Amino acid sequence: MKTVQDRAENRRLGESLIIEMSVRIMVPFIQLFGLYVIVHGHYSPGGGFQGGVILGASFILLALAFDLPTTMERMSERCNALIANIGVLIFTGVAALCTIVGGYLLDYSALAAVIPMDPIEWRSFGIFLVEVGVGLGVMSIMVSLFWDISSAGDMDEGL
Repeated sequence: MKTVQDRAENRRLGESLIIEMSVRIMVPFIQLFGLYVIVHGHYSPGGGFQGGVILGASFILLALAFDLPTTMERMSERCNALIANIGVLIFTGVAALCTIVGGYLLDYSALAAVIPMDPIEWRSFGIFLVEVGVGLGVMSIMVSLFWDISSAGDMDEGL
């Protein structure tokens, strides 16, 4: 077991125990707030873009406090690409389904033909689905851009 003094001697330049512990405490709350903004975006201020930016910022904060490999241990590049594709698929799937069942693009009330619900309820639920898709896509693209820019595309070492 390493003592605090051993850890302090083996630290690289710029590493700080205070910053790392602060980030470890803050990141779960930031991510929870990002999910809250996405979920409540269809009837309150916020939405998919804002929530996605908050979620992406939490991973960027991890990378700044620790390093790029630590961030990629929590969410791999492959997982990030999968989440981005799922987000785009949710958004385009809802939009396409609205037109397939006879409505306009993103006319959520047309989805009442698929599952019988009140058109007003479908509007609310359809906006929710689109917000989730946008949030996932924005988070993934933001994290991917940061990884690429900070590592010059190598993904082995960041800032």
